[in-house]
Amino acid sequence: MLKHYLYVFFISMVPIVELRGAVPIATAYHAADPSFSLPLAYVLIAIGNMLPVPFIFFFARKVLEWGKDKPVIGKFFTFCLEKGHKGGEKLKSSAGRGLYWALLLFVGIPLPGTGAWTGTLASSFLDMDFKKSVVAVMGGVALAGVIMAVLSGAVAAGVGAVR
Repeated sequence: MLKHYLYVFFISMVPIVELRGAVPIATAYHAADPSFSLPLAYVLIAIGNMLPVPFIFFFARKVLEWGKDKPVIGKFFTFCLEKGHKGGEKLKSSAGRGLYWALLLFVGIPLPGTGAWTGTLASSFLDMDFKKSVVAVMGGVALAGVIMAVLSGAVAAGVGAVR
């Protein structure tokens, strides 16, 4: 059982997949074994999703800038830089003065390419305040967690009803 908790914890740290992939997996574990605690899994998933945020904010941009010209990793690093820049510009243009609310919604709406990694990278690119950015990303992670939990629960209930 511990390995399942660790599995969803580590999945929630993976870029792109993040919480959006870990919550449905946790829901599937719970469906297979009701002793698997969803509340505990959700807490671990949220912590795992937030754990990389300070490192992304302070170091990712520097590492990406350093690696964009390197032979093997250059294309991927350039892609990440462009993604962060586009995300930042999209946030800035749509948000105006509500930039931190826009960041919260950007992270919280579970669509491909949005999430804690992209939102934090965008806030770093926009030189936003670290503490306010972390609070906004944390709120977004909570919102995405609720949305994914409801969707995963509905799908699990639907699958259970079909059986």
